[in-house]
Amino acid sequence: MSLPSLLPSLLKTYQARTEKTLEHWLPSANINPSQLHEAMRYTSLDGGKRVRPVLVYLTGQMLGASPAALDGPACALELIHVYSLIHDDLPAMDDDELRRGKPTCHIQFDEATAILTGDALQSLAFYILAHDPKMVSDASQRLKMVETLALASGSRGMAGGQAIDLAAVGNAMSLVELENMHIHKTGALIRASVKLGALSLPDANAAQLEKLDHFANCMGLAFQIRDDILDIESDTETLGKPQGSDQARNKPTYPALLGMSEAKRRADELHQEAIDSVADWGEAAQPLRDIAEYIIHRKS
Repeated sequence: MSLPSLLPSLLKTYQARTEKTLEHWLPSANINPSQLHEAMRYTSLDGGKRVRPVLVYLTGQMLGASPAALDGPACALELIHVYSLIHDDLPAMDDDELRRGKPTCHIQFDEATAILTGDALQSLAFYILAHDPKMVSDASQRLKMVETLALASGSRGMAGGQAIDLAAVGNAMSLVELENMHIHKTGALIRASVKLGALSLPDANAAQLEKLDHFANCMGLAFQIRDDILDIESDTETLGKPQGSDQARNKPTYPALLGMSEAKRRADELHQEAIDSVADWGEAAQPLRDIAEYIIHRKS
């Protein structure tokens, strides 16, 4: 698809900022333990669409935060996301050998290194939120950011969603159960991305946060529906990961539950609901509308 007019330059800018910030915070591979640090850099740098950090930047930009204040939260979100991918790919979970077009961490290194790499990336994310001097200076605001990311990452968020997903393999699920799983597994970090962007300003208010959270919740579900569709309609080279893996494992998906046409209709419905949620910001919200359009029509 051709990206909306405002988005290509913003994606390029914020993907580059994310890469530069990751380079700054990740330990050098020359520092012991060198293999662990090499694995952290291998999995985090030069890969992925950086959707979550871009959401941090776009939300913060709309509300008036400086890019420098957003670098730390954006990097922290990406590190949590990468850690989750490393652990999801392990043989004990999804047992995948390809991620972002290259061998997964446990294939490139070994399983023990992959586990430790995920652990180290997770802790580094919270270190950044605590120590980045360019972030919002208010201590209570930083504490809210730490709380937001911790909840989104743990048993009431991403990790809990993965547990539900693993338990659901081969079992029938209702639409409510499927959406609850993905609100946790995929949606939690997307919601955290938007919220951390908003919390990067000292005067973020409850009404703004509620509307932005609804935007993010809708887009998190739409993102997962699109993933489920691409698992069927795309190919391994385009995706950068094995195509058809969900079907092969008999995992519950939106197309399997609703049918392809109804899954696409549901994604469109969520997309429109997300757009409506940011209407109050007018033209300033155009980049968020653009990223929503990109998420719903992406090819990988």
